[in-house]
Amino acid sequence: MRKFKWGIIGTGKIAHTFAVALRHNDDAQLCAVASRTDIKAKDFAEKYGFEKYYGSYREFAEQSDAEIVYIATPMASHYDDALLCLENGKNVLCEKSLTLNAQQTEQLLALAEKKGLFFMEAMWMKCRPVYRRMKEWIASGAIGDIEYIKADFSNNIPYDPNDRLFRADCGGGCLLDLGIYPLTLAHDLLGIPDEIISSAHMRYGVDISNSILLRYKNGAFASMDNGFEIQLSNNAVISGNKGYITLGNWFHCTCEGALFTSDGMEAERFVRKDDINGYEYEVDEVHRCLSEGLIESPLVPHSDTIAVMKLMDQCRQQWGMVFPEEKSNKE
Repeated sequence: MRKFKWGIIGTGKIAHTFAVALRHNDDAQLCAVASRTDIKAKDFAEKYGFEKYYGSYREFAEQSDAEIVYIATPMASHYDDALLCLENGKNVLCEKSLTLNAQQTEQLLALAEKKGLFFMEAMWMKCRPVYRRMKEWIASGAIGDIEYIKADFSNNIPYDPNDRLFRADCGGGCLLDLGIYPLTLAHDLLGIPDEIISSAHMRYGVDISNSILLRYKNGAFASMDNGFEIQLSNNAVISGNKGYITLGNWFHCTCEGALFTSDGMEAERFVRKDDINGYEYEVDEVHRCLSEGLIESPLVPHSDTIAVMKLMDQCRQQWGMVFPEEKSNKE
């Protein structure tokens, strides 16, 4: 298999984690990295072995040989950064949440499709072996019809005014950072809900905790709690009329899942430890798609990305939560 020329925009924490996965992938060529300063870009490039570095995102997009770009900037910057890469003919893997709202997401995906470029939300959860095994159990009918999903993602994170999580201008709040995982799980398994009931504790212009209930006409429902105020086990339960599935603590990146019969007897347990740090699976999926000439991943299709963004838009509308950039665009 040929080498795939990777670039990274942004040199924050998540970029470092992703770079580790890239560095250990035999099919990845670490082509270029971009930061807002030459110093940060140079330090990052030297640490992980990138061939070139740029102190400007535009210079990176216009001059680098990278064919696939991982965007690891704050959420409020995703739209502009992804747009820049697409306009310069580069395939994109963009961290979640993909953008601030569904309108921005639809614009990016439409441009990618028009240009015939690959674009994927970096929803690593969907690429992980345990998640894919869970989907196989459900597809086989092992738990019957899904009636209930419970999934939480809440961590106790002390307030820091400089942390992007608490900054509205960075696209902060727990919905786009954490809540997207339970919502993605629920949508993937149950589809678009017929009713959304949600509430949020708002501070600093963002939601620092929220509770979301999705209801469906067939009687199924999904419940989730997300936030920065309390620590939960962050596990998930998918219950059907013939059995249920549990995904271990930190369900979005768990290495273990279990299938149970309706009487609570364990029928199967699936365990798969990460080869590197868990990000290797989405790297492999990008390589597979590029090799096959696909512009979207069957594991993380564009339609799912847009649908979940619309669900988050509806939640924020219920809370009256509007990002500064959205306010500026209306003026």
